[in-house]
Amino acid sequence: MAFRHRSTTHPNQVGPGRASAVPGATHHRSAIGLAVSLALVAFAFSHPAMSDQLKAPEDFAGSGDQVARSIDVFREIGRVLQHPRCVNCHPRGDSPLQGDDMRKHEPPVRRGEANIGVVGMRCTTCHQAKNIDHANLPGHPKWHLAPVEMAWEGKSLGEICRQISDPARNGGLSMDALLKHMAEDDLVGWGWKPDAGRMPVPGSQEQFGKLFAYWIKTGAHCPG
Repeated sequence: MAFRHRSTTHPNQVGPGRASAVPGATHHRSAIGLAVSLALVAFAFSHPAMSDQLKAPEDFAGSGDQVARSIDVFREIGRVLQHPRCVNCHPRGDSPLQGDDMRKHEPPVRRGEANIGVVGMRCTTCHQAKNIDHANLPGHPKWHLAPVEMAWEGKSLGEICRQISDPARNGGLSMDALLKHMAEDDLVGWGWKPDAGRMPVPGSQEQFGKLFAYWIKTGAHCPG
């Protein structure tokens, strides 16, 4: 008796000389792969622990002499100071900036004499005591602009460095007080915990504080 060979190919598999029995299966798998990739990217951006990290002080151990090391440390600090989360509230003009592209604030607002807005349009008119994620609205109890003499917008990293080191232009802060402000102030800390949809600054405030302390320890030298 002759036995006919039966194919073991599954109806939904592609065998030799056989086209897929599921129209568009390849495109479907590609779409799923793309969706998974996009989801992973979105997850990384929404979780600071997975976002870009700051170098630690020990990472600069072999970075030239002490002056060069101090400058290298401040360049790492600059990744926070020149980030949109920080520069947007340190504008050189009369209005705050917003977004990662640091565009002019909408609706149009003015800083006012106390850097909290003008009568009838205070910062706290819209910005509440905490973030309102569903409205993409950042918030903090002390929401306000930095004084114009502390503006960082449009300045080089070296200019920012010399500015924050100068008590005449940093609100009269000593280096110890400046360190405490950077490492512990909760409004500064908002940069690591912005509302949904905004990229946090690199690392954590604790890492930033340690890096800032090390910069002071190495002489607080500024880039050119």
